[in-house]
Amino acid sequence: MISGDLRLTATAASRRLRRGRVMTFFTYRIISLALLTTAITAFLTLYIPNPLTISSIAHESISTSSNYTIKGVVTRREASIAANSSVNGSLPPPLRPPSPPPPPLVRRKSFNDNNANSGNHEVKKTASLRRREPAYWRMSPDDALKYAIKEIDNALEIVEDPDLYAPLFKNVSVFKRSYELMEKILKVYIYRDGKRPIFHTPELRGIYASEGWFMKLMEENRRFVTLEPQKAHLFYLPYSSRQLENALYVPDSHDLKPLSIYLRDYVNWIAGKYSFWNRTRGSDHFLVACHDWGPYTTTAHEELCKNTIKALCNADTSEGIFIKGKDVSLPETTIRNPRRPLRFVGSGRPVSQRSILAFFAGNVHGRVRPILLEQWAGKDPDMHIYGPLPDRVSRKMTYIQHMKTSKYCICPMGFEVNSPRIVEAIYYECVPVIIADNFVLPFEEVLDWSAFSVVVPEKDIPNLKNILLGISLRRYLKMHTCVKMLQKHFLWHPRPVKYDLYHMLLHSIWFNRINQVRIEKEH
Repeated sequence: MISGDLRLTATAASRRLRRGRVMTFFTYRIISLALLTTAITAFLTLYIPNPLTISSIAHESISTSSNYTIKGVVTRREASIAANSSVNGSLPPPLRPPSPPPPPLVRRKSFNDNNANSGNHEVKKTASLRRREPAYWRMSPDDALKYAIKEIDNALEIVEDPDLYAPLFKNVSVFKRSYELMEKILKVYIYRDGKRPIFHTPELRGIYASEGWFMKLMEENRRFVTLEPQKAHLFYLPYSSRQLENALYVPDSHDLKPLSIYLRDYVNWIAGKYSFWNRTRGSDHFLVACHDWGPYTTTAHEELCKNTIKALCNADTSEGIFIKGKDVSLPETTIRNPRRPLRFVGSGRPVSQRSILAFFAGNVHGRVRPILLEQWAGKDPDMHIYGPLPDRVSRKMTYIQHMKTSKYCICPMGFEVNSPRIVEAIYYECVPVIIADNFVLPFEEVLDWSAFSVVVPEKDIPNLKNILLGISLRRYLKMHTCVKMLQKHFLWHPRPVKYDLYHMLLHSIWFNRINQVRIEKEH
């Protein structure tokens, strides 16, 4: 009896299990059909537009511009939104991202046109419309320079640029295009020849530190430096005029000939070892020297003196060594702490707190400073003109405080035309007044010094106060603003920053080399 009941129970359980499997099978089928129906409905809704709403969507598309639709053409996405919305009796506008800002205005401008307000025809030009840049690395150095000349000559004028203050430049559009091409094209080969410390040993402290900082940053650079001389557009002679003086000059001998002979022999050595110097007679080579004697170290070698691009602090055209348009005027900067070159750079006071009309303090030497002190020292309360700053004065107001409190800082030449006071004045937002005939001002090929400085001929020193008082307040405010905007172009950074002093110097060397190639091409 018990075994019969067990058989009935097992049979019933088997039947219920089979019915459960059948029900599960049909349930899965129903769910699958429902999902398939939903998917088909969604597909039809998204990709087949409702014919009743086509005209209204087309009208909306024509009246509204977008970065993602073409005017007058209806997208499937817009049609599906319209179809779904028509059920509720409303038609929301198509989803569109915010429009980008308008492209900058540019106008075609020739290389020699320095008038920013010329009446050339304005055109809108976006990045997408720019002609595709060529593969510079495939060009020979000569072809790349010729291409750069063409691009600079046809530079498009840029109305506004967030990184550059246009009033500082003779032609900001030409500068920007030339700078862009420098970043993309320029390759510099650095000769590894030369014994230390005269070569490859930068002096990073003091008033001659500009040449050392350039050498340091150039030799550390990976963007512009190439190890393949056949690809180079420029060749750097990495010597230090300061180290040359320390190593070879006999004190009080006044004999610079051993310095120039040493550099002459070095150039003859590389000209015999490599083919690159003889190929151009040194015109694609350059050196950087900030010592007052820098120009005179080149005189023993004719090609070095006449052909090579010389970046010199002593940029005096009256001696026949510095050639304007080929050579570069190097700013003389005083670096007190090489680890923190910007430590002593400070901002000045606002114009309303600049109570001193003009200020100068320094050693009295050269042909200009004695005349300046004779005419103005202690003779006018508005003109704070001193020799070395007296203790009684410095206890009340330091040299730097004088600069921060003066409207104009007098920068007379010393033994040579250059002076570190020009850069010091810029650091403390004091308009520099430069008194040095025959001095080519730093980066004069691109900067408009009349926008932020006053250049006074040496013969007009007796009339100095009247010249400064003759500058209107409106013009002075503009000059003061320009001085503040100029600061970033005269700063040394341990890691170079775009448009800083390292890049400005390299650009001027590049720019003048371009000019020389243009002249050679024309002849």
